[in-house]
Amino acid sequence: QVQLEESGGGLVQPGGSLRLSCAASRSSISGYTMGWYRQAPGQEREWVATITAGGKTMYPDSMKDRFTIRRDDAKNTLYLQMNSLKPEDAAVYYCRAASYWGQGTQVTVSS
Repeated sequence: QVQLEESGGGLVQPGGSLRLSCAASRSSISGYTMGWYRQAPGQEREWVATITAGGKTMYPDSMKDRFTIRRDDAKNTLYLQMNSLKPEDAAVYYCRAASYWGQGTQVTVSS
């Protein structure tokens, strides 16, 4: 079983950057494909990024130029670097390892 805890969300101005972290406990993430997802109010959960156990990254076309997913298996932590943030990026961001999800961290993009 993997326990996941996101952090790093907050309020940022349009055009700004944030780095989200997802710290795992109880088990190593090294063998897992990991992902970030987000959910805005009234909308379905949306895929943001994936990184395989071998380090291959995948993104939706709308995010691949602004978001970067990274993993540090030694620290048992997943990251999401978000640049050039837009108001429409505001959402609760979740990390995932297989069927395990964190509780989410809120990202607000507003001037």
